[in-house]
Amino acid sequence: MATEAAQGIADPESARIPETVAGGTVILLNGTSSSGKSSIARELLDVLDGTWFHMPVDAFHAMRGGGEIADDDLQAEIDRTAKGFHRAVAGMAAGGNNLVVDHPLSRRWRLLDLLGLLVPEDTVLVGVRCPLPELERRENERGDRQRGLAAMQYGEVHSHQLHDLDVDSSLLNPRECALRVRDLLADRPRPTAFETLRRTLRTPQALRTSPKAG
Repeated sequence: MATEAAQGIADPESARIPETVAGGTVILLNGTSSSGKSSIARELLDVLDGTWFHMPVDAFHAMRGGGEIADDDLQAEIDRTAKGFHRAVAGMAAGGNNLVVDHPLSRRWRLLDLLGLLVPEDTVLVGVRCPLPELERRENERGDRQRGLAAMQYGEVHSHQLHDLDVDSSLLNPRECALRVRDLLADRPRPTAFETLRRTLRTPQALRTSPKAG
């Protein structure tokens, strides 16, 4: 895949920082592990008009090198990675790129952080739902996920309650879920869920007292 368009070495345009006419749209798929976020994201890239990037948080964790992480340090390591991921997402969107983001909001600070980083009018928050027994079945069948992770996230990932759209991946296949998201983009609700959540959750008192649920 090409990463540069051809240009002359002495081309003065090569020194001009490109203007960003408008920020990109962020579709944030929020659901537990094994809920089907990645499968929906791949379908969205196929059905959406224009150019979109799939940015899954798992890809950032996969970049990590080095030795074994001690149990006592693991959560801090995960949190640092998630915090950097949030800023990478915001930076890509600020550069005018459209994104499909695959990330479980299973700790309240993640949502609060993103509310402060993303443009709320340009963020579409999608709740990817699935009953716990089905999540556990998928988890066992896949074998590449921490046992019990879906159950650990289940009570927290949608605890803020508000999304622009909810899809149930136990009732709809990934393509059907993606088509519902695509249809929502044509007529986005206002205020968006992010606009409402920023107003209600990012108050000074809420930021001081917000629990860091697991």
